[in-house]
Amino acid sequence: MTPVGYMAMPANFKYSDVLKKGKPQHEKTDLFRVRHPEMKVSKRAKLFAPFDALRGFRDLISSENSLE
Repeated sequence: MTPVGYMAMPANFKYSDVLKKGKPQHEKTDLFRVRHPEMKVSKRAKLFAPFDALRGFRDLISSENSLE
């Protein structure tokens, strides 16, 4: 297995070539970068804040904290 970041990648991983390329780098004058400017981290956090990946987890934690 080849390590990629913190995880070992299986030899037969379908998208290994894409993963090894890494994050795309764009020039400031690149058409993609002009159409899609980089977003500040604070705005990205607001965008994904309503997403609850573990539905019900927050309620479970708050109910357990109220028992103590």
